[in-house]
Amino acid sequence: MSRIYRIGVIGFAHMHITSLIDYFLELSNIDWVACADTVPEVPSISSEPGTRRANLQYAVEKTGMKAYEDYREMLEREDLDIVLFCPENARHGEVAEAIAKKKVLMMITEKPMASSLSEALRMVRSANYNDVELVVNWPTTWSPAIRKVKELIDTDEIGAVWQVKWRNGASMGPLAYGQKITDWEKGQEWWHQERAGGGALLDYCCYGACLARWFLGEPATSAFGIRANFTSHYGDADDNAVILVRFPSSMAILEATWSTVNTGIPSGPIVYGTTGTIVVDQGKVLVFKDRKSKEPTNVFENLSLPEGRDTLAKEVIHHLETGEPLHPTLDIPINLDAMAILDAGIRSAKSRKMELVDNVNWCIG
Repeated sequence: MSRIYRIGVIGFAHMHITSLIDYFLELSNIDWVACADTVPEVPSISSEPGTRRANLQYAVEKTGMKAYEDYREMLEREDLDIVLFCPENARHGEVAEAIAKKKVLMMITEKPMASSLSEALRMVRSANYNDVELVVNWPTTWSPAIRKVKELIDTDEIGAVWQVKWRNGASMGPLAYGQKITDWEKGQEWWHQERAGGGALLDYCCYGACLARWFLGEPATSAFGIRANFTSHYGDADDNAVILVRFPSSMAILEATWSTVNTGIPSGPIVYGTTGTIVVDQGKVLVFKDRKSKEPTNVFENLSLPEGRDTLAKEVIHHLETGEPLHPTLDIPINLDAMAILDAGIRSAKSRKMELVDNVNWCIG
């Protein structure tokens, strides 16, 4: 019989923390122990759904966890096996380091891995030193269509891949899904603060960085980034961004937007190969191999994930109890390479020049 896992939660800045909690609420062998938020540099004003106050309240009400004022005190007092953490992107390194010193079995955060490659490496070094597993969750990992794309690439369905294109779906930014919140209140949220790791580039280009790295099977070499704030002047973070990424034998275009009412066309991802094109559209995978036809050659739909490993919670518990590898997009190597792409894109947007994509050997300090 499966053991009971004692879970703690740190950080309620990212609204995806509620999804991570929901995954584990589906399991019967979980003991919800305690939670605590980080203290933001700029106090959050709103309590609307998706804000840190609402996320913390959701967690306590759903799980019955004890809430601490200070996450360090929580770590000192409580015995934990797994810690979920979703603070501001810029504080992932700080919190991960504190969790690792507790020597839990596993710590799990939500994409992106961090706000910089140096912070991501800080997380990995702490995890390795303390023998703690570090997992980065991606909503795209749980898309059967995305899994099918990788399968088709690996079986040469469209020949050699030379470009991956990612653009997020229609989005008007965080807290723009029916919440009653003023622009002033939005500006107080970390999402719109560059220093806290906010902005559309980290929020959405990260998906493309991870998928391009996974699809193409090799690290990137350089990147050119553009960032802008077109409609969110109540904050100093970008609300639109593009990163052009060079790989050894291919390229990727990563687009992020917080100001798109409707995409107009399928946003993908789209993968271009020497003998065809793959398009993800509303959960379907379309393969086009006829140059003159607008109709797909093949359509894959009604797809599914492996039974017993179709959610984050099931996947990590399966891994802990069997020793079988995690899905590669959850593991460290691909996440570090994805973070390196984002880091280069951010540096490029500041320097207005193409920047090399660093790695563990070239990112010092």
